[in-house]
Formats: sequence, C-alpha cells, structure tokens
Amino acid sequence: QVQLVESGGGLVQAGGSLRLSCAASGRTFSSYSMGWFRQPPGKEREFVAAIAAIAGNTRYEDSVKGRFTVSRDNAKNTVYLQMNSLNAEDTAVYYCAASSRAPWEVVITASGYKNWGQGTQVTVSS
Repeated sequence: QVQLVESGGGLVQAGGSLRLSCAASGRTFSSYSMGWFRQPPGKEREFVAAIAAIAGNTRYEDSVKGRFTVSRDNAKNTVYLQMNSLNAEDTAVYYCAASSRAPWEVVITASGYKNWGQGTQVTVSS
C-alpha cells in the first residue's frame, strides 16, 4: 500500500506554468507505475499523463502533449507533472495515482490504479 500527497496547485494566468508534485510513502515507490488524472468542474475524471515504473516510458492525453511533462525521482519517492502554456481548459482538480501493474506498463485507465491522492486544485484564469 502506498499513500500519495499532491502539492503545487494554485491559481495561474493563461500561458503560465505550474509544477505539481506527488510524494509517496513506502519503500516500494520505484515499483509503481504512476499516473496523473484531472477532474474539470462538472466533468468526469480524465487521464492526463502516466509514467512506467521502469524505463521511463510515458504517455499523454492528446490535449496536453507538448505542454505537460511527467517525470519521477525514485530517490525522493516523488512524481512530477510540469505544466506549461496553461489555458482555461486545464482548470481542474489534479490527482496522482499509483499502479502495481507490470513495472514496464504505462497505465492510462483509472481502473488500473488502486492508490490515489487527495487532489490539488489548478485554476487557470483567462
């Protein structure tokens, strides 16, 4: 079992940047594939980005490709989401999640994750 705590959200103007962090407890963080999801106001939770436990393979939702970058630091038990060129459509609560599926797998569906953080609000003003 791993516990996750997100941070780094806030209010930013359109075109600005934020970096979200997700700190994980436990000594097996490096074996978890990690993902970022978001839930815009009044909408369903949606996939944003994910990174495998090994080899650093990543996947992105189409609307964030080229703007967002997911990375991880296993020594710090932390996964990051660097978000650039933010726009109003990026406004959402952002969640990180941990998956214990195969370590080379990049998990892009919410059902593939059993451990979730509490979320952090990102608001982009236009």
